[in-house]
Amino acid sequence: MGNSTRALVIGNRRITGLTADVIAELVAEVGPLWHQRHQTRLASRQRKRAVGAGTKHRLVFVDRLLATLVHLRHGATHDVLACWFGVDRSTITRAVNEVRPLLAERGCTISPDIRLRTLAEVIDHLGGTGKTGIIDGTEIRVRRPAQGRKDRDKFISGKNKQNAVKSMVVTDGEGRVLWCSPTEPGSCADITHARQLGWSGSWPVGPRSRSSPMPATRGSARRPADV
Repeated sequence: MGNSTRALVIGNRRITGLTADVIAELVAEVGPLWHQRHQTRLASRQRKRAVGAGTKHRLVFVDRLLATLVHLRHGATHDVLACWFGVDRSTITRAVNEVRPLLAERGCTISPDIRLRTLAEVIDHLGGTGKTGIIDGTEIRVRRPAQGRKDRDKFISGKNKQNAVKSMVVTDGEGRVLWCSPTEPGSCADITHARQLGWSGSWPVGPRSRSSPMPATRGSARRPADV
């Protein structure tokens, strides 16, 4: 991706959902972690060439980060992103698989001193602040797993009748993302996914709140939980 196109993507919040300042913060914080893990992975296996020899990356870290953010926000397929960034589909797949865990470990920063990394932390935060939370499962269509792969049929979504992976997303009342879970195969029900993530079945109850069990959602409907 050229510098002008990269600047356009970073400067347009509708593409990634983040401001340029937040993206710069992610590059400064997550970039060194990615580079460290990449070097560790290269040094952990027997090699015929020294680390650093051979062809160079065609996708620098900031582009890997942008591709992952666009994939998470818009559900763009790896084939589309590969055409956009001018690389092979396998490069995009590798980039998303490497960057997404780093973003999950970093968590969502909602204020200078609060960072939410798990569903339990999100629920405690909403209960302590008396804010409204919206939780929903969202599906992203994926290619059918290779024939012979174990549990291949688990990726078929009963809702949309297509191969997909599912994430659980929690936002506040203004639509700002507080947390996004790791993915599960598309056949996993929303309520099952939430329980696997540690949800006990109710929201915390306080003077200004009420407990609201989360039913399984259908379609794109969102179930508000006043907490």
